[in-house]
Formats: sequence, structure tokens, C-alpha cells
Amino acid sequence: MDKLLSHYKRATDWLDCAGKYGAGLMLIRLLMAYEYSNAGLKKFNGNNWFGNFQDNFIFPFNVIPVDISWFLATWFELLGAVGLFVGLFTRFWAFTLIILTIVAISGVHWPAEWSSLGELWDGYRVTAKNGSGNYRVPLLFIAMLVPLVVSGAGKLSVDSYLAKHYLKS
Repeated sequence: MDKLLSHYKRATDWLDCAGKYGAGLMLIRLLMAYEYSNAGLKKFNGNNWFGNFQDNFIFPFNVIPVDISWFLATWFELLGAVGLFVGLFTRFWAFTLIILTIVAISGVHWPAEWSSLGELWDGYRVTAKNGSGNYRVPLLFIAMLVPLVVSGAGKLSVDSYLAKHYLKS
């Protein structure tokens, strides 16, 4: 039993050290940077399809011209991905990507119609089925961005370097 506890303590000490340096936050940053850069590149290289969904966007995004919305979404995804990747202005980028994702859920991923929680829950899926929605992945993105807003980028980031060298108290 003592050997098992010793292995457990060694493993948890290693995990505590990795957590202290923000390894978990870094993995979230890298995954979110990958996902948002892919979305931004698809928009950058594709055609503007926001006109099909603009009426579904939440206010004030439903009144902004679709070309401006497309431009903003593309560049916030691309620049936000770079910011998350290196950990620069992480809280700002994570927060703005949460807003962008909420707008995307309202405009594209939310069920077309629902009259009960059961029908709404039917939209918690990866692929849309008969207008039932597909907000599962964007909701998971929001859940992964929240720790970055609350905790920042962690020690393995440009934010940490800048704070250590330029924000000394």
C-alpha cells in the first residue's frame, strides 16, 4: 500500500507542477487557436454566407451589414487564434471569441424552432438534423474559453512574460 501511495504522490506532484506552469491552459489555448484559425481561414478563403443567417443573429449583430460582420468574424478568428497560440492578450481574445461564438450559436447553430426543453436538447448535437440545431461544439468551445478569461494564459505565454518583466509592482 505504501508503494501505491508513493506512486500516487509522485504523480500528483508532477501534475501539480504542470498545473502551476499552466500546461492545461496552454493545451486549451493551442486547441482553441487551431479551431478558430481553421474557421477564420475558411471564411478568409470562402464566400460570405452570413446573408442567409443575419436575421438570426442577436442584436446588434443582426443589423450590422453582412460584409462588415463577415470581415469582423474572419479577422477576430484569425487574430484571436494567433493571440491564443502565443498567449498574448489571452483574456481579451478568449472573451471576444466567446461573444463571436454566442453570435454563431444564435445565428447558425440554434434550433430553428423548439417548444420544449426536450426539443431544445435535441439540438445538443454535432451535426444538424432536420432543423434541430447543432450547438454542442460551439458550447464546448465557450466552456474551454471561460478558464482562459478567468485565469489568463498561464505561465507558458507571452502574457506571463510581459507581466513578469513590465508589470512589476
